[in-house]
Amino acid sequence: MKQEDIKILDHQLAYQGFFKLERYHLKHRLFNGGWSLPLTRELFERGHAAAVLPYDPVRDEIILIEQFRIGAIHSNQGAWLTEIVAGVIEVNETAEDVVRREALEESGCPLQQLELICNYYVSPGGTSEQLTLFCGRVDASLAGGIHGCQEEGEDIRVFTVPFTETLNMISDGRINSASPIIAIQWLSINRDRLRSIWQ
Repeated sequence: MKQEDIKILDHQLAYQGFFKLERYHLKHRLFNGGWSLPLTRELFERGHAAAVLPYDPVRDEIILIEQFRIGAIHSNQGAWLTEIVAGVIEVNETAEDVVRREALEESGCPLQQLELICNYYVSPGGTSEQLTLFCGRVDASLAGGIHGCQEEGEDIRVFTVPFTETLNMISDGRINSASPIIAIQWLSINRDRLRSIWQ
């Protein structure tokens, strides 16, 4: 279906703060050719983001980060999630610009090469956010310590993990957010190829 298969009946700004919440009253075309009943939906607008899985093909290690996440505040496992480097795409920035900047800020390791994994909607039932995901070649021997921008309230622990251990971390729930899971599973398919061209 296409954009003309949506009829916006009303659109309001419900909240404007660090993020924005918009309220839509709309109808959309049904698969049988008719129109839906009028629906009200809220859309969380936070912009788009980019993330990178820093991978060292020589050491066969991945750089991971751990930081506090408000979305996991009620989790029994705690609100500190094991993730990969990521950041919001600002005006006049490309996704590649973001991951290169954030790799230095969040891990202290420059990216030597980049390969695009995919671009996906984070949670399209309620937000327009798209995330562009990369795998980046790094020297993992440089990784470690505490990083992040203090003025942004970041307190990020950086550590390295052998590739095979990251698969166990997904299986046992130590890694439980989408971008690292997608990136690590992609790497499991593409690892031999990357190791041959990146070494």
